[in-house]
Amino acid sequence: MNLVQYAEYLKAQLQTRRHFLRRCSLGLGSLWLAGQSAPPAQGARRLGPGLTGLHFPPRTKRVIYLHMAGSPSQLELFDYKPVLSELDGQDCPPSFLEGKRFAFIQGVPKLLGPQYPFRQVGDCGAWVSDRLPHFQKVVDKVCFIKSMTTTQFNHAPAQLLMLTGNQNLGHASIGSWVTYGLGTENEDLPGFIVLISGGRMPSAGKSAWGAGYLPSVYQGVQCRSTGEPVLFLNSQDGSTRAQRRQMLDAIDALNRQAYAEFGDPETLSRLAQYELAFRMQVSASEAFSLQDESATALAEYGAEPGKESFANNCLLARRLAERGVRFIQLFHWGWDSHGAAASEALNVGFKDRCAEVDRPLQALLVDLDRRGLLDDTLVVWGGEFGRTPMRENRNGKEMKFIGRDHNPGAFTMWLAGGGVRAGMTYGATDDVGYQAVLDPVTPHDLHATLLRLLGIDHLRFTYNYQGADQRLSNLTKPSRVVHEILA
Repeated sequence: MNLVQYAEYLKAQLQTRRHFLRRCSLGLGSLWLAGQSAPPAQGARRLGPGLTGLHFPPRTKRVIYLHMAGSPSQLELFDYKPVLSELDGQDCPPSFLEGKRFAFIQGVPKLLGPQYPFRQVGDCGAWVSDRLPHFQKVVDKVCFIKSMTTTQFNHAPAQLLMLTGNQNLGHASIGSWVTYGLGTENEDLPGFIVLISGGRMPSAGKSAWGAGYLPSVYQGVQCRSTGEPVLFLNSQDGSTRAQRRQMLDAIDALNRQAYAEFGDPETLSRLAQYELAFRMQVSASEAFSLQDESATALAEYGAEPGKESFANNCLLARRLAERGVRFIQLFHWGWDSHGAAASEALNVGFKDRCAEVDRPLQALLVDLDRRGLLDDTLVVWGGEFGRTPMRENRNGKEMKFIGRDHNPGAFTMWLAGGGVRAGMTYGATDDVGYQAVLDPVTPHDLHATLLRLLGIDHLRFTYNYQGADQRLSNLTKPSRVVHEILA
């Protein structure tokens, strides 16, 4: 090798990946960003980077997931147990306690019958308590899963398992997976939007809608139902939109240069988020304006513009669904009915929570159906676990207010629209609602089913992280699509 050849060899060695990305005439980074921001072809359904094509014909396009943080009692709402009424006040059998772990119950608690009367409603004859008189009118649109079960009995890990597929921190939420795979139908709004009501965050915090190991651009965007939907959406310094565009272009140029130098994919996420924020300055205020709704619509939902409420958030969910937002997640806190205080007692606070959600749930399903959206919008309702058939005690002593402890063995969720069989009940619990005994459904089974309705095979939808192809459904235990509930 002569000196000229050696010099060429050294020059080739210096052409690192960063130099390639920076100088390559193909502009790989620019192509990626252009693909993220370019509008889809007319009539095309644009997927996210997680999929090259759908695995099945989709039955739904978008999801509205209503999470009742704290976990409502299935025994006071949907899982009618007359045998438990007959056993009310009796000592709990030892078999119910052996080998079980509870959040608070100690000693031998008393069995607790349903606190409210039930009746069969609708053509399907579903049992629903008198706490949900408005919801009773739409049960024929709903599919109940009464055999949900989980492995977690504390709120934060149970919420993480239900919403990310893993009880530990650091995993991607359902909404992040869906937007990673399917992208969004509206380039001017986030593909995954989160709304909170009830005065508190869920126990799992923002990890409940986090992107985990997926690129951060797919994490849920928490918006507000009162005031500006996103803080600082409007210009604070009086600058014009043209001036903000010029500033953003300059920031983009710097970020592109940084990406070419270091190759950090989060730089591209930052670029996409800046561009989305710029577009949201025009579109978000309109999408979140309840002032545009008629007095009739506001009354149907029980919504009051300017206030934070589950009713307002349900109406906003309909507005976001008709604007093509892919995944809309509502969290309503306050369902942890232990009975330690009036606010969390089945005979006090629980009634208030039911009143807060009853009318909006009916209105959301009716409104989506009336607008032709229910057929391709999947609505999901539920908590992170169930409640015990025993009355909760503290230090072995009965409390002033009535409550139930956490129960991972059985709880009820319901789904509506989006390719789900309407007016049916799937699965069952034992005579006192303690354990799922017929067709149990795990959180991972639910995830597999939701993805199937969106046209995705949960086994083939993966993301490589730490040497493994991660997926929303369980890596270590079999998960199944609940085909029996599909229309």
